[in-house]
Amino acid sequence: MRAYWKGHIRLSLVTVGVELYSAVERSGRLTLHQIHKPSGKRVRHEKVVPGIGPVDADDIVKGFAVDGDEYVLIEPEELDALKLETRRTIELVQFVDAPEIDPRYFEKPYYVVPADDEVAQEGFSVIRDALRKAGKVGLGQMAARGRDYVVAVKPCGDGLLLETLRYADEIRRSDRVFADIPDRKLDKEMLDLAGELIERKSAPFEPENFRSQYAEAMRELIEEKRSSGKVVAGSGERRRGKDGDNVVDLMDALKKSVDKGKKSGGGKRQTSGRGGRKKAAG
Repeated sequence: MRAYWKGHIRLSLVTVGVELYSAVERSGRLTLHQIHKPSGKRVRHEKVVPGIGPVDADDIVKGFAVDGDEYVLIEPEELDALKLETRRTIELVQFVDAPEIDPRYFEKPYYVVPADDEVAQEGFSVIRDALRKAGKVGLGQMAARGRDYVVAVKPCGDGLLLETLRYADEIRRSDRVFADIPDRKLDKEMLDLAGELIERKSAPFEPENFRSQYAEAMRELIEEKRSSGKVVAGSGERRRGKDGDNVVDLMDALKKSVDKGKKSGGGKRQTSGRGGRKKAAG
């Protein structure tokens, strides 16, 4: 694994060398490419300028649009010359309880490990264990790959987990989206039934119990086309009701859901994990 970022974490006068590694594994995702159907070859994308055509990568610089087609050009050396204290050091400047951070701000997680020397490893352990004992998350800033981030740092097993956060002006105000949702007076019995369903299905979060149905169906389709060159129709048929069948009595649906849970024993449920493994969720 290659480190995404190398630098230091600083807590007051304690500075520790660290390395960051992506906590997200993308190799498990299915990727579809664009293919030229007549030739069967993959479509490649070229960088072109209208009226000029394809251009060399060496002739490309970054620019900021200021007015229509006018741009302020920024040379690579000018970007490198920007004096950012966060370029190589993450200073933990504030500590908060984890629930205080709105989930909308979380962007991407990284594992943090100490640099390969005894001093860094000792300081790293001190910061990790102090955060764990206090039950706090450390906040700071980090610069990487042409931009800077707000970051949250917290203990994770033997290491630390760093999560990049969005800035406040990157979050769209929810009241602009929720403004047209009507304020309804709800039936107490319906709320109680819904609450009973939620309580019955409550269990610790175990991510291996959830699979991508889309990815599984896509793999089956790919395998069928690889083996036979054509898609074999499935045996199951999707039922479609008559017009008006989608009108559901909410109270009736809630009662049936609760009764179904009672008949099946309620409480415990089993879901398929990876590889078809059955595991109790609660």
